[in-house]
Amino acid sequence: MKVLIGCETSGAIRREFEKLGHDVLSCDLLPSDDNSPLHYQGDVFDLLENQTFDLIVIHPPCTALCLSGNRWYGKGKEKHHERLKAIEWTKKLWEKCKEVSYAVALENPASVVFQHLDCDTFQYIQPWQFGHGETKRTGFALHNLPKLIPTDIVEGREQRIWKMGPSPERWKERSKTFEGIAKAIASQWSNQ
Repeated sequence: MKVLIGCETSGAIRREFEKLGHDVLSCDLLPSDDNSPLHYQGDVFDLLENQTFDLIVIHPPCTALCLSGNRWYGKGKEKHHERLKAIEWTKKLWEKCKEVSYAVALENPASVVFQHLDCDTFQYIQPWQFGHGETKRTGFALHNLPKLIPTDIVEGREQRIWKMGPSPERWKERSKTFEGIAKAIASQWSNQ
């Protein structure tokens, strides 16, 4: 399959598709964390202009979209205009991905964006359903894809991500895909 992982720097999902032999490319405005040659540093829309894909998994920036940011980005708040811009950009990305790919998944944490997307299916998952004893509710808008099936339900409900202290790299650490979730995405959506 020809697969695009949009707005990803960690390479977590890209590596899992690569292990399965797929033609996969990740893309972000930032360089990849692992310096992979299978990463395009640039605007994801550049790759969507003249190519088609069998599957696209996109992770649009969630800062202005996530519910945890309501105190800054909510209606009537100082940064609400940034949320509106983020919603419009993400809707445009979602629609473009559906034009150039049979199957599309859009990932975001608990977010305001999902209510604005025309999707076939929607689901929330947790890391503890995929082998990680942590909580981080993650949503997926799905187009021509089945819901992910938990692969390894484990004990523990640590809120490590939520409890992270301030640091310059906090945003990046919070946005990384858990390995168990990345494996489930690649293995369960490879045959779509």
